[in-house]
Amino acid sequence: MTTETSRPLQNAEIPSAETLFGSTVAMQRLRRELEKALLDDLPVLIEGENGTGKELIGRFLHHHSSRRKGPFLKLNCAALPARLLEYEIYGHEKDTKTNSGDLKSVPIGLGSGGTLFFDEVGDMDLMLQRKLAGTVNSGHYQHDDSGEKRPINVRFVCASSRIAKTEHASHQFLKALLKPSAHYYLQLPPLRERQEDIPQLCEYLLAKFAREFKKPAPRLNPSVLEAFQQWKWPGNIRELENWMARIVIFGAEDVLELALNRQILALKRPPPGNCHEANAKPRRLRGMNRSR
Repeated sequence: MTTETSRPLQNAEIPSAETLFGSTVAMQRLRRELEKALLDDLPVLIEGENGTGKELIGRFLHHHSSRRKGPFLKLNCAALPARLLEYEIYGHEKDTKTNSGDLKSVPIGLGSGGTLFFDEVGDMDLMLQRKLAGTVNSGHYQHDDSGEKRPINVRFVCASSRIAKTEHASHQFLKALLKPSAHYYLQLPPLRERQEDIPQLCEYLLAKFAREFKKPAPRLNPSVLEAFQQWKWPGNIRELENWMARIVIFGAEDVLELALNRQILALKRPPPGNCHEANAKPRRLRGMNRSR
């Protein structure tokens, strides 16, 4: 596993109110909870499906906190076995020949003054979950080699896509340990549950990518927006971002007539009971304007 340091804040894409909040009840609730979490730097647990923007929320919390000038370090808890992940967090045993295992090299020390973002913490080994919960609660960590307890000066932000979706013992254990340790619990709704926000999101993302790629921003026909609102968006915001970027780069007609129709053809063989959804969409795909 590699430790990822955030991009310089001036270059980071800080989400707008349109992206984060929208107008649906679920997003208004998220905004209220997020505003509370911005008042201090206590631990946060973020839950949401893949692609809903958990890391974006973590970066938003960091950027708008008193720790904004410190580092933002990301660790992917699903990338390594438990022992290696523990080494990544707390440090390696010292090698007397190479003098490796410097305490300053571990994220929990490198993140001093900043934010430590644990991605997919729901995939973490049970014992390591317990150790991490103890670290979050105590404000100290112990290096296995020296046995010395050291104070921590980081904000813990943990994210998981699996907390509410499974009854597996490890994830129930996570709820019992890390959720009480987190002073703030943010739940990100999937895009399919916030259909009213999709037109606003499309407009924001088209403008964003138009600036990025120095191209005119297309305007989507209302019938296309209606089709997007009926789409299930299994990849959530990340999938919508990909669509909007491709529309800006390649042109709305080309992208929608080729790529989207291919997906709809695949949906013509859905499970029983969903056929009406697949058959309804092709009638709503035409009528695009390339410019505002």
